[in-house]
Amino acid sequence: MGRTRPGERGPAGPGPAAPPAPPPRRARALALVGALLAAAAAAAAARAFARYSEAQAAARQDSALKTLGTEGLFLFSSLDTDRDMYISPEEFKPIAEKLTGSTPTADYEEEELPPDPSEETLTIEARFQPLLPESMTKSKDGFLGVSRLALSGLRNWTMAASPSAVFAARHFRPFLPPQGHVELGEPWWIIPSELSVFTGYLSNNRFYPPPPKGKEVIIYRLLSMFHPRPFVKTRFAPQGAVACLTAISDFYYTVMFRIHAEFQLSEPPDFPFWFSPGQFTGHVILSKDASHVRDFRLFVPNHRSLNVDMEWLYGASESSNMEVDIGYIPQMELEALGPSVPSVILDEDGNLIDSRLPSGEPLQFVFEEIQWQQELSWEEAARRLEVAMYPFKKVTYLPFTEAFDQAKAKNKLVHSILLWGALDDQSCQCSGRTLRETVLESSPILALLNESFISTWSLVKELEDLQNNQENPAHQKLAGLHLEKYSFPVEMMICLPNGTVVHHINANYFLDITSMKPEDIENHVFSFSSTFEDPSTATYMQFLKEGLRRGLPLLQP
Repeated sequence: MGRTRPGERGPAGPGPAAPPAPPPRRARALALVGALLAAAAAAAAARAFARYSEAQAAARQDSALKTLGTEGLFLFSSLDTDRDMYISPEEFKPIAEKLTGSTPTADYEEEELPPDPSEETLTIEARFQPLLPESMTKSKDGFLGVSRLALSGLRNWTMAASPSAVFAARHFRPFLPPQGHVELGEPWWIIPSELSVFTGYLSNNRFYPPPPKGKEVIIYRLLSMFHPRPFVKTRFAPQGAVACLTAISDFYYTVMFRIHAEFQLSEPPDFPFWFSPGQFTGHVILSKDASHVRDFRLFVPNHRSLNVDMEWLYGASESSNMEVDIGYIPQMELEALGPSVPSVILDEDGNLIDSRLPSGEPLQFVFEEIQWQQELSWEEAARRLEVAMYPFKKVTYLPFTEAFDQAKAKNKLVHSILLWGALDDQSCQCSGRTLRETVLESSPILALLNESFISTWSLVKELEDLQNNQENPAHQKLAGLHLEKYSFPVEMMICLPNGTVVHHINANYFLDITSMKPEDIENHVFSFSSTFEDPSTATYMQFLKEGLRRGLPLLQP
């Protein structure tokens, strides 16, 4: 008799009965219980492994602290970007580049025109006085725990990277107005801003600028005279560069410009340190074909007591702690030493002429006087560029004391904003930046401010100086009334012409309540209105109207 192979059935016949198959529902229940037990075991194993990994990591951290000390571990952590307590070749690369001197250089886009030995060139000189440490509000060495290491890039930046440089006149072609755009005072963008309150901001955790492209190249090269790591596009809006014509002749333009740019003062292994001047402004006088530059100047305005924002990380990731401060830089300026001149001089027959006289003196060029047909004042051009950058400036914000003089003359209330940094340049931080990009530029707010208020904004430091000035008691009183109501970082106030504050709100509180649901707000003064969909606009409108309700009855008839 043959044997039955596995998988074959034997002949039918009597034999032991097979156990009954479990019912389908019971089989499914057993399978589910098995799966749950397996999942629970897997979860327990995962938790155990996580605890083990955490314990191992803590042990490695303790061992590293004992071996390296606090400062050494700080340096190690700045390189260990993936936090695995090992330095990979890629992580060590910044140190290798720094030690060998082979730091990456930005290969910016090739110029459109090939070099021409007969083209005109000009020499630009950099004038630089470093930031005054005593002007910093809270981050002087050793103050509030700010380490000398954190400020090393700032302290070591004592002179311009390139005291002078030679440029071809054609390099300034990007400053020419777009074709057909020759209206006096009408702004255009040289480098458009790509950020807004809706897009957010760019990463803080960067060291090296991206390669500039197109019209960015000339601005990058100019700013590189100050420091080797300029960022032509800032981390925060508004970015870019805007310009307008301030004078027009038959052959020449005067172009005024405003540039927002910043610098990275640190390299690995230090953490990023951002240096953001309030703005760069200036002008260029050039021929309409950019073959000749008559004059050029670029500078950071220094008429305010604070003109630079600084931010630095205390860690190697975006979630690391960020410290901020503001300070004053006395001089950061580029200026042409004279008009552009030909590199070589040719006679009418194309023969090379000696550029020096028989006495050895260089030839002197005589330039014709430009007859301007249309001109616009610097102040008006600056205002138009400012509005292009900041739409909230469609409302006129007067200087502090002038605003109260105007309020007395027109018998109006004063809408006043007191803050740590400037409201209308890049030295403004946090709450002030949010306000100007949202509620202060919304159409309903602009309309109400223009109709019912005299507006002003002020730096805290400037009002403190005004309060300490014994020469004008009236101005002392105005400043004192403001400072009594101020809380960091920004305070919005509605005032009588005599300086009495009838209503005020702190920016942090304002931002907090506008992020809440309407039904959660108990204070009906700041309740939302159905008139506006945007809670911030509605709440600021209620703030202004409440100021009018309280203040108008108190105005002198």
